[in-house]
Amino acid sequence: MTLNRTAGSSAQLGEAALLEMYTTMLLSRRLDERAWALHRQGKIAFHISGMGHEAAQVGAAFALNRGVDYVHPYYRDLALVLAIGVTPMDFMFSLFGKKGELSSGARQMPSHFGAKHLNIISGSSPVATQVPQAAGLAFAIKYRQQSGLVDPNDATQPRLAFTCLGEGSTSQGEWHEGMNWAGVHKLPFICMVQNNLYAISVKMDSQMGVANVADRASAYGVHGVWVDGNDIFAVYDVMREAVDRAYNGGGATLVEAKTYRPVPHSSDDDDRSYRTREEVEEWKKKDPLIRMQTTLLNEGILTKDLINEYENRARADVDHAQQAAENAPYPEALDVLGAVYAPAEEV
Repeated sequence: MTLNRTAGSSAQLGEAALLEMYTTMLLSRRLDERAWALHRQGKIAFHISGMGHEAAQVGAAFALNRGVDYVHPYYRDLALVLAIGVTPMDFMFSLFGKKGELSSGARQMPSHFGAKHLNIISGSSPVATQVPQAAGLAFAIKYRQQSGLVDPNDATQPRLAFTCLGEGSTSQGEWHEGMNWAGVHKLPFICMVQNNLYAISVKMDSQMGVANVADRASAYGVHGVWVDGNDIFAVYDVMREAVDRAYNGGGATLVEAKTYRPVPHSSDDDDRSYRTREEVEEWKKKDPLIRMQTTLLNEGILTKDLINEYENRARADVDHAQQAAENAPYPEALDVLGAVYAPAEEV
């Protein structure tokens, strides 16, 4: 299977970037698989998976100015945050709730990603709340540019805000409010809906009366586009257009990446109650990691030996991160009373 890379921005991606995209997807998958195993072994309390979503997330990340543009992720965005700079050890510390955990000092559930030094904004648990928050960030970016506080062409300054959510969360009022705000003010804002067909156990046609989430974009006055979320190159191309639109004053974009989760909604879910094993197995044939691997093999960028090398490296990184997290201490009980948003000496 060869994906089309004859046109669009992805055709200009160099070998180094392509291999980094592939290894990021691979690392995310192996971390995700390990988290499931740890939960089944009773070593961690909860896991929510991004498996199957890796192409949408990594394709989006590489289209951004990583570490500079604001990113407001949601709970499935493991591959996205890894692509921006979160490490396997950071993720493992969050799974085990250990002292020094990056996002919240072990105060939040796993997959509530946040990293100030990477401009990754910590989210709250209620779904879709990240959308008006990210739109507010985009408003601040535009205000600072128009007020002359920053140079709108300065590549060291954030020039857009990007956020993600699942299609089920678009039934929440916060999503509509955030998208409306982005349209009214023509904000440098990108909202990616990772549509995996199920809002936990509810199919998409019970969530909305339109065929595509992107069809709603025109109602808000923003550009809307849907893309095969398992095709990393198609996602990258769509996202590059959205980034250029945001950077050049063209306003917001709603990107719908159509994908699938081959695993349950979370470690607390039994997906056998609402979908068939035949459906899941059929979607596994569209695995985004295998699709990219096949393309890079066909293009002579990957070899069997290189695949094995990357596989061994990813598994070693996961092993090291797990061992470090298991050996790390838990926070002291009184740490919960400390400063939440900054160390006490900075308050």
